[in-house]
This record gives sequence, structure tokens and C-alpha cells, in this order.
Amino acid sequence: MKYLKYLVFLLFFIPINIEALEINSEHAILYNMNDDTVIFEKNANERTYIASLTKIMTTIVAIENIDDIDETVTIPYEALNGLIEANASVAGFYSGQKVTYLDLLYGVLLPSGADATRTLAYYISGNEDDFVKLMNDKTLELGLTNTHFANTSGLDTDNHYSTVREMSIILKYALQNPLFKKIYTTNSYTTSDNSLTFKSVFSNYLNRYELTNNYIYGSKTGFTTKAGYCLSSIANYDNVEYLLITTEADGESNQPLHIMDALMLYDYYTSNYHYLDIVTPNDTIATLDTKNSKEQQFEIKATETVSKYLGKSISKDDFDLRYNGLEELDYFTKEGQIGTVDIFLNDELIETIPVIYSGGLTFSIISFLTDNILIVLLIIILIIGYKLKRKKSRKLKLKKL
Repeated sequence: MKYLKYLVFLLFFIPINIEALEINSEHAILYNMNDDTVIFEKNANERTYIASLTKIMTTIVAIENIDDIDETVTIPYEALNGLIEANASVAGFYSGQKVTYLDLLYGVLLPSGADATRTLAYYISGNEDDFVKLMNDKTLELGLTNTHFANTSGLDTDNHYSTVREMSIILKYALQNPLFKKIYTTNSYTTSDNSLTFKSVFSNYLNRYELTNNYIYGSKTGFTTKAGYCLSSIANYDNVEYLLITTEADGESNQPLHIMDALMLYDYYTSNYHYLDIVTPNDTIATLDTKNSKEQQFEIKATETVSKYLGKSISKDDFDLRYNGLEELDYFTKEGQIGTVDIFLNDELIETIPVIYSGGLTFSIISFLTDNILIVLLIIILIIGYKLKRKKSRKLKLKKL
């Protein structure tokens, strides 16, 4: 039975080998964002082509270098030149069109427009190469060592790559920016001149293939021949936030395998995992014998909630609380931390929490005398001895007189 419980722990507490879930993508990483922990991964540190996931970095770098997002600019011919030949996706902007920076930012993330990325690069840096330098500078700022950008849109080239782990770092950084997050989580946007309405590529996939999405509320898709189908997404279910990056799902499939992977993974974890309150402030975490008190024993309650993301087959009763600290509680014990409790699941240490004594013992003179009998006897002996000595001293004085 002990080994069966240990197996349950392996299956439902630690990250699962993603390959056991048989996803199509060659690279993947999934975070529980509430704890910022990886709950599973597949080839997360291997270099991969990233296609239009590139535009996550393009967008956040652009936002950080734009003074006024409502400023109007003109789409230059240079931004459109060569895009058709490169088979790049476009938002639909045309040369000479007057648009705002905000229009361009939405044009980057929703329809994945290379025309929008090129225009932003043109106005922010003067050309695409100099803007790409800003993108690579940002990778250094974020401490990334396995990411390099060669263009703003994600077109395949040997010098343009990342890993799903490092792309997740970029996305987490970008999501801290309110404007980026607003755009990233938008499904539809109409440009300021009412000439174009963008729908997110992700929502187009859902509609085209009649897929049901109960979790994902923000995304950026990608596709090139070498990168295959790619997807970044954030999801929420039962107040748990998730972030997923996948790349290199089969690009020759007639099914949106990247979307199907994401929906399957989110469905699996939302169905089989949840947050379990292992300890709450109402729980007794230590019971101590007492001294100098009317109470023979004293129960100490937890001062915090310990909640862990676990498989739903695990219950509160499966955990073992082991107290380390003061062995006996005295009425005169000072309030504060008196020890710790280690929380174990099948001999695996999950967490350590402090044990705090906040008072509450009632003084007992009888208990005091009983608990300190030797000291009391010593005091009595000293008192008797003192009195006998004084009495003897008086007798000597009387004799002298």
C-alpha cells in the first residue's frame, strides 16, 4: 500500500513527462502561473524555429519605444516590399495608408501582419535591421542565452531561433505591460480609419475547425515550413492561470495540431488537478504538554494556509505533519515562533511552516508548585535555614549579654 501511495505521488504531484500525453508538438512548456512553476515540459531547452511567435518580442519592444500610440503614420512602400515573395502573413495595410501606432500593434498580434512589423521597425528605428538589434538587446536584458532574432516577423533563417522555455520568459515579461496584455487577449479590432477589421488567427482556427475552447483567453499563433505549427497561449480555469508555448507541430497536417495540443493539455490539467488546502488557520499543527498552567496540553493552530496544486486523487488525509521545536510549553514562554512543522507526502517534504505561540495559557499556582517541587523545597529549606541561623544568632547575643 505504501508503494501504491508513492506511485500516486509521482503521477499527481510532480510534472508529468509530456511525451506520455502524446502531443503533436516537438517542443512544449506549460506553466502554472499562480506559482510560476513548470508543470510539464517537452524538449523545452532545445533550439527551435519560432515563426510568428517572434512577434511577441516585436510588439513589446515597439510598445516600449513608442511615445504616443495614437500618433498617425503613413504605411511606407518599403514595409511591404518583398512580403508576398517571402510568403509572409500580412494584416492588409497598403502603401500610403494613414494609421495609428495602435492600429499597427493590433495588426502585428491579431492577423500576424509582417506589414505591421516592418512599418513599426521603419518608424522606430529607421529600418528593420536596427529594430532587430533592439530585440536582441532585450534578450540580453532578460538574461536569455539561447535566443536570437534576425527579422521582425519570424521568417525562417538559421540565425533566427529560440527555445520554448526562453519564449515563455519573453511572453511573461511582455504580459506585465498592460497594453500588450490587452492586445494579446483581444479577438477582434477595427482600425482607426474603419478600413480593416482584424480577427485573431486563433479564433479563426476555432471557427474553421469547430473547436471548443473553455480556457484560452489570449494567444499568438505561428507557422513556417521549418517551425511547423506554433502557439503561445494563456488560459484560466477555476482561478488557476496557465501559460503554454508549443512549436513544431506537423506543418503538413490538414488539422490545427498546435491548437488541438493546447486544448488537450488544458483539458487534462483542469480535469485532473486543482489546489488543495493542506493546512488552514483552523487546523491544529502541534499539541504540547504544559508547565505552570491549568491546561495540561495546549493546541497550536496554523497561522497560514498551505495550498498546493495537486492531482485530485490526493486528499488532505494523505499528508503527514511533523513538528520540530519546543517540547514543552511554559506559562512564562514568550510569544513568537517556537518551532516548525514539516509537511510530508509519502516521506517527500512538501513545505515547512513556522509554529507561532500567541499566548493563551492560564497560570496555576498548584501547577506551579507541582511542576517546580524541587525548587520549592529548596526555597523552603533555605528559608528554614535562614530562620534557624537568625535564631542561633540571637541566642549568642543573649549569652554575651
